[in-house]
Amino acid sequence: MQLVHILPWVRSKSVMVVLSKKKEHCQMENLKKRVLTKQQKILNVNLWMIALVTMTIYCIYGMIGNSLMSYCRDGSICVWPRLFAAAGMEYGIAGLGITLVCIFRKTSFTDFGLKKKNSALAVSGTVLCFLPHIAYIVLSGQFEGYEPLSIMVTPDLHKAGILTAIAGTFIVAVVWGFFEGFNYAVIAQFVSERYPSNGKLFDWGALVCTLMGILFHPIHFDFPGMVDLATTFVALYGMLMIRKYTKNSWGCVFAFLFIWNAI
Repeated sequence: MQLVHILPWVRSKSVMVVLSKKKEHCQMENLKKRVLTKQQKILNVNLWMIALVTMTIYCIYGMIGNSLMSYCRDGSICVWPRLFAAAGMEYGIAGLGITLVCIFRKTSFTDFGLKKKNSALAVSGTVLCFLPHIAYIVLSGQFEGYEPLSIMVTPDLHKAGILTAIAGTFIVAVVWGFFEGFNYAVIAQFVSERYPSNGKLFDWGALVCTLMGILFHPIHFDFPGMVDLATTFVALYGMLMIRKYTKNSWGCVFAFLFIWNAI
């Protein structure tokens, strides 16, 4: 009889012990999630460095942008200072941040997908992702000719002679092509490593950089504007997902050299 009375108490005690252990396990898991690893802390610092540099330069542009654009368009001024002024601002917004992080961390640009392996696949996949946006530009009547490596001072570079045109075009390619595209690739990689996802078609780095790219450009809420927004999202998000799966960033660079800034 005594054993019969004891058994329920033993079972109850066992259940309480199991529940207590589960609770302790959950608390430990939550604590692990809150405590950042060394790599997560490094990624946080990297992202904050890029964000602070980018926003500082963008705020400066917000204050002097109109005057700077007027200066850069003034054909009576020598083309070189106008080119350097525009290039400096562009590089400050898309390029300076990742360069400072690489210098601070003593890492090479090649660590972020600038390699031969899968480069053809990355480029071809990126071009496919941009096809809807290219079609929108053409069908909406916005296409005025294919002009790769062309910015506001490009006509004056061509008028200044062959050597000036070559040197100036090289600067345009580096700043508006290489760094603008590579900037997306590096930031996307940092965000993806800091906030990894298991989805095959979803990636936090690709999403954040796509939204960043959209927000840094004019948005219109009429029907053509919504189509533009949708095709831009497909182009940028697809480009960055291609970079993720190929582990190659040349597709991003190609897109900004020969598509984004050319149509």
